[in-house]
Amino acid sequence: MLWANLLHLSYNMWGDWDRPGTASPYYNAKPYLRFDEPFWDELIAAMVKAGLNGVVLDLGDGVVYDSHPEIAVKNAWTPQRLRKEVKRLRDAGLEPIPKLNFSAGHDTWLGPYARMVSSEPYYKVCADLIAEVIDLFDKPRLFHLGMDEEQAKHQKNFEIAIVRQYGLWWRDLRFLVEQVEKGGVRAWVWSDYVWEHPEPFYEHMPRSVLQSNWYYGGDFSTDQKPAATYVELDKHGYDQVPTLSNWHTPDNIARTVDFCRKNVAPERLKGFLLAPWRPTLFETRERHIGAIEHFGKAITAARAGR
Repeated sequence: MLWANLLHLSYNMWGDWDRPGTASPYYNAKPYLRFDEPFWDELIAAMVKAGLNGVVLDLGDGVVYDSHPEIAVKNAWTPQRLRKEVKRLRDAGLEPIPKLNFSAGHDTWLGPYARMVSSEPYYKVCADLIAEVIDLFDKPRLFHLGMDEEQAKHQKNFEIAIVRQYGLWWRDLRFLVEQVEKGGVRAWVWSDYVWEHPEPFYEHMPRSVLQSNWYYGGDFSTDQKPAATYVELDKHGYDQVPTLSNWHTPDNIARTVDFCRKNVAPERLKGFLLAPWRPTLFETRERHIGAIEHFGKAITAARAGR
């Protein structure tokens, strides 16, 4: 059972380059790395203490990739530094899992290639980066591809909005999944596409792809579509790692664990993913540490069978 925390090396995922009007002071993309190393050290210790066993690290443009160094921001990690941290996580008992979000609504980190979606140069860059990251993580068990919220409403403050629709979205998803599987790794995605496109989702989404539906509220009644999606995904035979957060309420963390343990078949419930949704900066410490503490209590209760 995976009990993982989503942390960000890069935070250039939600906003354009220093454009006004974003919902968070952290959403605007910056040309430098926003990452406090002493706080990273504190978070690793806190996760181990709380009983977590995994870290999903959203890399973005926070690495000077050998294949495409041109996308890196100032002070990005070298590949050697990333390898060192991957080993450090493993030595601490935390499974390191890479994430690169290829949603056209969350790919500011791709630099110029974010405006080349579905072109030949784009496909080459995506394939190159996936292959390199698999190597840097020494062939991880899982690779998170993101693919959430690719809608115009999530790009209303961008200078250009890009939304793949119908067959193109599926062809690109299959391409990305194939690149991951080519490296002997299992692909993992956010599941919110199913909320508005249930029929094509259940027809075209490969059962091999690990699903992370997400819901951050406290009402787990069946008329709550995001919460009910956990049940629907299970009925359709998908393996899941449900996502929980203190985004709206810290109560969501324990309630998600309890709900999914009761409503998802044990053989398809592969773990849980905590998503604090803040950059790895000391000024966000309260959100991060609070999330880990609540998650730790839920982990303890689940392992005790409560």
